[in-house]
Amino acid sequence: MKDSLLKNNRIESIDIVRGIAMVIMALDHVRDYIHIDAYTNDPLNLATTTPILFFTRWITHFCAPIFVFLSGTSIYLQSLRKTKKELSSFLIKRGIWLVLAEITIITFAFSFNPFFNLLFLQVIWAIGMAMILLGLLLRIGFSYQALLVLGILIVFGHNLLDIPESVPGFKAGFLWDLLHHSNFAFYSFAPNHFVGIAYAFPVWTGVMLLGYCAGKIFTSSYSSQQRTIVLIRLGIGLISFFILLRWLNIYGDPVKWTTQKNVLYSFFSFINVFKYPPSLLYLCITLGPALILLAYLEKIKNKVTDVLKVYGRTAFFYYIIHFYIIHTISTILFFARGKSVDDAIASAQKLPFLFTIPGEGNSLSIVYIIWILVVIALYPLCKWYDGYKTVHKEKWWLSYL
Repeated sequence: MKDSLLKNNRIESIDIVRGIAMVIMALDHVRDYIHIDAYTNDPLNLATTTPILFFTRWITHFCAPIFVFLSGTSIYLQSLRKTKKELSSFLIKRGIWLVLAEITIITFAFSFNPFFNLLFLQVIWAIGMAMILLGLLLRIGFSYQALLVLGILIVFGHNLLDIPESVPGFKAGFLWDLLHHSNFAFYSFAPNHFVGIAYAFPVWTGVMLLGYCAGKIFTSSYSSQQRTIVLIRLGIGLISFFILLRWLNIYGDPVKWTTQKNVLYSFFSFINVFKYPPSLLYLCITLGPALILLAYLEKIKNKVTDVLKVYGRTAFFYYIIHFYIIHTISTILFFARGKSVDDAIASAQKLPFLFTIPGEGNSLSIVYIIWILVVIALYPLCKWYDGYKTVHKEKWWLSYL
C-alpha cells in the first residue's frame, strides 16, 4: 500500500509540474498572437523592452525544457511495465506520429493557412525525433548508464559547436540548422513553400535522455525523503553551476552577458540565455528550479494542484487545442479592428500567420486577461479528455495522444 501510494504521488508531482509548464506556455503564445509588439520588437531586447514584457517572455523559457525532460521521465516509468522491444516500438511509432502531427495539425493551428506554404519544426517535432532516437537506442541495446553518459555529453558539450559559428562569415546550412543552430531558419523545399526550423532536435534528445535517466529517482528504489534530497541537491547544483559559469562568461551560451544601464537590466542580461538552440546555461537555469519544484510538490495536494494535474495529464491535447483557441481569438480581434480577408491575404506576404499584422494588436494587460480566460476555458475540455482516457484504457490509439 505504501509503495502504491508513493508511486501515485510521484506521478502526480510530475503531472503537476508539467501542468504548470502548460499554463505558462499559453501566456507566451497569447502574446505571440495578441500583443501589439509581438512581431516588431523582441521582448528580450534590453534596448527596447520593459521589465514586465521581459518577464512575460522569459518566464516561458521554462516550458520546453520541462516538457521534454518530463517526457523522458514518463518514458522511463513506462519501461517498468513494458519490455525494451515493446517500449522501443512504441517510441518509434509515437515519434513518427508526433513529427507528422507537427507539420499538419499543429502547423495549421499556427498559420491557419490551408495551402501549408510554411511547415514549422518546433517542440513537438523535437520530441518526436527524440522519441525515435531513444527508441532506436533502446532497440540496439544501450544501457541505462550509456544513455546517461550520452545525454550528459550532448547537453554539456553541444555548445562547442558555437565556436565555428562565431567565426566571421560563417553561414549555417540546412543540416547545420537541423542539427544545431536552428533559430528559425527558413528553407525552400518547393515553389513558394518553406520549412522553418525552430528546434534542432539533437540537443533536445539529450534533454530527453537525461529526463529518462532521472525517472529512476521516481521509482520505489528511492523513499520520498531520499527523492526530495536528491532532487533538491540536483536542482541547487544546476542553479549554482549556472551562476558560476554565467559569471565567468567563457562557455555555455553563445551570447555573453554585459553590464547594462542599471542593476535590474544587468540582471536581465545575466539570465537572458539562448533558447534556439537551448544552451547549456539555458537548460541549467530552467531545469534546476524545475527539479526543486518536483521535490516540494510531491507533498502538496489541494484544489490548485488538482487543476494543474489535469493539464499535465493531457499535455499534448492541451497543446493542440490551445493554439486553435488562441489563433481563433486573434482572428476575431483581427476582424473587430475592421480588417478584411484581403487584408489577411496581404499580410501573409509579411508574416506566415494569417489574421495577424505586425504592429497591430493589443496591450500587455489584454494579453494577460485573454491568457487567463484561455487557460480557464481549456480546463473543462482537458478534464473531459482526461476522464475519457481513464475510462477507455483499452483504446490503443489514446496512448499516442
